[in-house]
Order: sequence, then C-alpha cells, then structure tokens
Amino acid sequence: MSAAEPAPRPEPVGNFAQMFTPKLATVLREGYGAAQLRADAVAGLTVAVVALPLSMAIAIASGMSPAAGLHTAIVGGFLVSALGGSRFQIGGPAGAFIVLVSGTVAQHGVEGLVLATFLSGLMLAALGFMRLGGYIKFIPYPVTVGFTAGIAVIIFASQLRSLLGLTLSGPEPGPLTEKLPALWAAAPTVNAAAVAMAAGTVAVIVGMRRWRPHWPGMLAAVALAGLVAALTGAPVETIGSAFGGVPSSLPAPALPRFEPALALAVLPNAVAFTLLGAIESLLSAVVADGMTGRRHRSNAELVAQGAANVGAALFGGFCVTGTIARTATNVRAGAHGPVAGMLHAAFLLAFVLLAAPLAAFIPLAALAGVLAVVAWNMVEREAAVTLLRANRGDAAVLAVTFLLTIFRDLTEAIVVGFALGGLLFIHRMSQAAAVEPAGVLATEDVPDATEGRDAYAAQSRGGPIVYRVRGALFFGAAASIGAVLDRIGDEAGALALDLTETPFIDSSGAALIEGLARKTARRGASLTLRVRAETARELAAFGLRAPLVRVEIA
Repeated sequence: MSAAEPAPRPEPVGNFAQMFTPKLATVLREGYGAAQLRADAVAGLTVAVVALPLSMAIAIASGMSPAAGLHTAIVGGFLVSALGGSRFQIGGPAGAFIVLVSGTVAQHGVEGLVLATFLSGLMLAALGFMRLGGYIKFIPYPVTVGFTAGIAVIIFASQLRSLLGLTLSGPEPGPLTEKLPALWAAAPTVNAAAVAMAAGTVAVIVGMRRWRPHWPGMLAAVALAGLVAALTGAPVETIGSAFGGVPSSLPAPALPRFEPALALAVLPNAVAFTLLGAIESLLSAVVADGMTGRRHRSNAELVAQGAANVGAALFGGFCVTGTIARTATNVRAGAHGPVAGMLHAAFLLAFVLLAAPLAAFIPLAALAGVLAVVAWNMVEREAAVTLLRANRGDAAVLAVTFLLTIFRDLTEAIVVGFALGGLLFIHRMSQAAAVEPAGVLATEDVPDATEGRDAYAAQSRGGPIVYRVRGALFFGAAASIGAVLDRIGDEAGALALDLTETPFIDSSGAALIEGLARKTARRGASLTLRVRAETARELAAFGLRAPLVRVEIA
C-alpha cells in the first residue's frame, strides 16, 4: 500500500452490486491520478520481471510451450486484475498446477487441457455467482501445508532431468515411483554444462536475494545463463532447440474443440483445476489483505478467476490462478490498485511483441533452476515442524495429505485431508462439551439487592435440579451428553437445563432434548430450559416449545 493511499475502510457487502463490483471500479471511483499511475507502473514492471521467467518455466514443466505460459500470464493476468475482487491480486500460471496440468496433457493432450481449462473457468464463475467464496476458505491449515509441500516435491522431481541434463531412452514417466528409477537409469548421461547452468542460476538467485533483495534475481539469473549459452555455445538444451523459440505475437482467439466424449473425459481434471484454483486464489487474496489491511471480495474474485481461465483457454493457454509470490511482490513494490496487475500483463505483452526472439537462447537448465528455487520456497518448513510437534491429530492430517499428494492424486489428497481435518474438529468439539450440576432453580424471585443469594443457589424446596451444558450441543457431542442426561433424568424429579453457555444446537442436539423431555413427562416430571433469546428461536424451529418443555429466557 503506497504512502499516499487513504486509510483502509471496511468494504460493504450484501447486495449483488456490492458483492461483485470489481475492485478496479472502486479504485477509480475513489480518484485516480498521475501519482497512482506511476506507483502502479513501477509495481507492474517489477511483477512482470518476476513473472517473465516463471511463466515460461511453469509452462515447460507442465508439458506446454513457453509461449503458452506467456499467453496465460498476459490474458489471464489482465482479466484477474481488471475484474477481480482484490486490489492487489496478480494472476497467472502457478507452480501448484504443474502436477495437474502435466497429467492432463499426458492423458488428453493439449486440446483436452484447453477444454478442461475452459470448463474450469465456467465452474469458478458459477461458484462465485452462487456466493460460495466464503466457504472455500474453510480448508484446514495442515491440509494446505501438506499439499503445498507435496507439490513442491513433485515440482523438484519433475526438474531433475533438466537440472542434470539427462538423456532418457523414452518418455519421462509421470508418477514419482516410476520417474525416479528411470532418472537413475539415465544417470550416466549427466551433462556437466547443464548442471553448471542450473547451479549458477540457483546461486545467482539466492545471492541476489541475500545481498540485493530488491533486484530481479530470477530474471537476472536466466538472462545471464542465456548470455553465457549464446556466447560459449555450451552443449545445453535451450528454448530455441526444444521449442523453436517464442512467437512474436498472440494467437487469434478460438473456442476449444468441444466433443461430448472429450468433455466427459476431462471433467475430473476440470473439477481439480477448479478446486485448487479457488483455494490458491483466495489464499493469495487473504495474504494480500494481511499485508495491506484491505478486504477482498471473495465471490467477485472467483468470478474473475473464472473469466481469466476462459480467456486463457481462448488463446491456447492453461490454468490461471492468483499467485501468492507475485501478489506479495506487487504489494511490496508499492502498487496502488488493480491497474498494476493490468500493466504487468501489458509489459509481458510488450516482451512478446518486441523481444521474444531473445528467449530462444535461454537454457532449460536455467529455467529448471528457477523452479527448483520456487519448489524450495513453497515448502512452509517452520509451519510443518510446528504442526508435527503440536499434536498427533494435526500431524496425521499433514502427513496423509503430503503422502497422498506425492503418491496418489492432488484432488484425493485435499478431499481426504479435509475429511480427516473435519473429523478431528468434531472430536475436539465433542470433548469440549460437558454437563455439570448448577444447583437448584429457585421457585420464587430473589431481589437483586439481596446479599449472598442468587437464583441457582437458593436451594428452595421443590425447585428443579439444574444442570448446565457447556459447549456446542451438536451431533458429535450428542452421544456423550445424552448418556449423562439420561442418567440424570432417571433420578431427578423436576429437571432444568441451563443452556446459556451453549453457543449452538443442531438437530441432533434438539432431538436429544426432545427425548429427555418426553422421558421426564412419562414420569410425571417436567423439563425447564434456561436459554438465550436466539437459542429459544432455534429450539422453537425444531418444535421444542410448550407444553413439551418450559422455556425461560436468560
């Protein structure tokens, strides 16, 4: 957030227009002048310098051409910023998608990938219009740490061939358990020049991050590697030798080939793109909020992500999502608003139009070095160690998600991790619920001024015995709470339940109370509920009202 920017104000939410108005319109409505444009131009150029090598590296690692990565960053990045619900979000190809994209290309080809991206865009927009953005963020933290670390391992493994300059006898296997033996078998073909290029690239990036943190380390490292390769003629594979270079123009937009059989085949891939894209983009927006004090509009952001994926597919690109590293760079560079992201796309387009032939000299080993650094930075090492030490439940969720990501499937890892996290939460909430005696409910009113007396301690003869329920009374706690209340109901005459410290009662909890009320009624006794006003309304909706129970509002 620039110094000249006004203090953050809460964003109104509620009606359709407020929920889906792009932040670009909000920024322009606040007033936009030359100073704001200068700040956004500097930030946009800074982000473009970071995005340029990353976009090509991610595309190559995903089984696509480097041009496809640039087109995705240009079209998708522009639409994310122009239509999104975050002031600072930067969209483009992301390392987290490498596993899914490369798998889709291997299964269904480039046409299948483009169609899956198009369908994913429609799904993301639908999620936004259905106002589900707020729910997608309810992913347990151990799950996000686990699948991010798993993706990092797979990304690094996917770059081993280029990092070492290996020559394989056949296509490189996708699964890790098949890939590693194939790479080991090709170990005698290690290319020393490629290893040197990769190591030099990593060294330049790490060194500049330490001693010149504001300089574009990734671009400088890749440019230096390209210069060395061009001047020395080093025997390394380059973008030019592998892909014939990068075209100096954008392709004409065209709808992806749609066939019912192909659409049905790529539907699971599209769902996976949608799930991961929604999680990644909203997490990135949350990071930007934390850095700036602003609030993003999650549903508008999903709609923009959907439009960006549709747009990228029309130009032969692939998955677009909000990228945390580039978004954080945008904030640190002093961006004022979404114009910075739009200008970042414009600067990338200028590179394609004016300097694309230079990309042919970039060694693939250098881009592999860039992705090796990206993979290392993706792993949240401190968070993982903390979770593993904190308790066995979180450690199990993290470990299962991590292992399933590596050895099975990313979507399966997220679903299973979410389910385990949900079960862990239910277990913890059920343990927090308890029943405790609270005295006897007075049968007559006690004046407020009376010293040393209150309603529950009155011990008035004939008053109902009171038990207080603490914690949420929901299906996870219903069994344990019900067993206690059944024993109490067998012994007590008149019974009262104090539910003033029960923040939530679901249908299982209501059914439990109903059963207790009918049991006490059969014995000729009564059940009184002491509740807050909002709880009384919830219980009435479940049918718990007089004459079945007597309700007192606390």
